[in-house]
Amino acid sequence: MKKVSIIGVPEHFNFPWQLAIEEGAFKSRGIKLEWTDIPEGTGKMAQMLKDGEADLAIILTEGVVKSISEGNPVKIVQEFIASPLLWGIHVAHTSDYVRLEDLEGKTAAISRFGSGSHLMAYVNGKNNNWNTEELKFQVVDNLEGAVDALSNGTADYFMWERFTTKPLVDQQVFRRLTDCPTPWPCFVVAATDKFIAEHPGTLAHILEVINVYTEDFKGIPSIDKTIANTYGQQLEDIQHWLSLTRWSDKNLKETTLNSVQNTLLDLKLIDKRLPSDQILYAKK
Repeated sequence: MKKVSIIGVPEHFNFPWQLAIEEGAFKSRGIKLEWTDIPEGTGKMAQMLKDGEADLAIILTEGVVKSISEGNPVKIVQEFIASPLLWGIHVAHTSDYVRLEDLEGKTAAISRFGSGSHLMAYVNGKNNNWNTEELKFQVVDNLEGAVDALSNGTADYFMWERFTTKPLVDQQVFRRLTDCPTPWPCFVVAATDKFIAEHPGTLAHILEVINVYTEDFKGIPSIDKTIANTYGQQLEDIQHWLSLTRWSDKNLKETTLNSVQNTLLDLKLIDKRLPSDQILYAKK
């Protein structure tokens, strides 16, 4: 049995992995796939891949591209979620901020530098013609840290996937002002160069299994109720999320990669563009 370590955020996007593991789909291929939830998100996962603490990650596209450009020995092996991620822009429920414009010059809570919450704050700033060189940040590690930071005023707003934070909006902990969608497919499967070189057959089996699961995922009877119960969400929110979400088994397009790199370069978040073969792994 080949042991493989995979990491991802504990969110509904990754439920197909949980199903496949629970149903023994990887074990039937001789693979012991060990999943670990990483609530801190993409910045933490990129570091774990770099440190050899994981073989694979389901990770935000822009975050892993930035990490690879900084020397992380990792490749994107395929898309996972082809649709954009809706980043909700949240303030404390009792906050005086009522419009997006009110947040210009204010402090954004981020899980860590290089994370999606960090990078998307730049995308949001650019979208609104803010001076992105003057953005201010407070590192909060995770969602719980963001709740504390917004509640005690050490940060003013927090960007996180809107359906994950919806229960906090319902509980009147956060108030969501608007959404900022990613301009590209949001999640990809990434693997370390070491794992790709040493276990290409195992990688191919893993991708084949998960792509079967995601292809039929929306057709599973009562899957909306199962996800709502598993993640403590309102059923209508999950139904809305399912209607917006598209899984993918495709390679990330070079044009998409160019768009990501151009945006990161424009925002001065990377120093240079890399050739696509230094970022993308061509599936055999």
